[in-house]
Amino acid sequence: MPVNGRAVSMGVQAALTAATGRSCGYGTAPTAASLPTGATIPYYVLYALGQVTSGPPFGDATADSRVLFQITTVSNAVDQCEFWADKARAALLGRLPRAGWATPIAVTGGVVINRELDKEEGMSVSSGVYSYIQRYVITVTPKTT
Repeated sequence: MPVNGRAVSMGVQAALTAATGRSCGYGTAPTAASLPTGATIPYYVLYALGQVTSGPPFGDATADSRVLFQITTVSNAVDQCEFWADKARAALLGRLPRAGWATPIAVTGGVVINRELDKEEGMSVSSGVYSYIQRYVITVTPKTT
């Protein structure tokens, strides 16, 4: 069975929150009850944009999935917005010398085998609220038992 997209989304959301110390909503702004910082700006919003199965024929238990995400950084100052977008990039793409990824992404039923920045749309502003859009591809292979 291909990788569960929601499991990948939850893994990315947890990794981003842990690495940056800021709340990350799933498809919407975080709520006041979201950990660790509630709806306090700055925060992130994660959007799942779909996945493509590759490798063996579709439906094969060993098919890898390329999962596309958008991370939107939301802030009330231009420099702060860029700073937290940089933090998101470092969280998802940062590597340690000879030790792999700086921030692990745990996926139930799968193993992350690659990460890449797909597109960076940059910053925009509306009514004094800044947003910075980045799209990432996370490649996951199913765990074999």
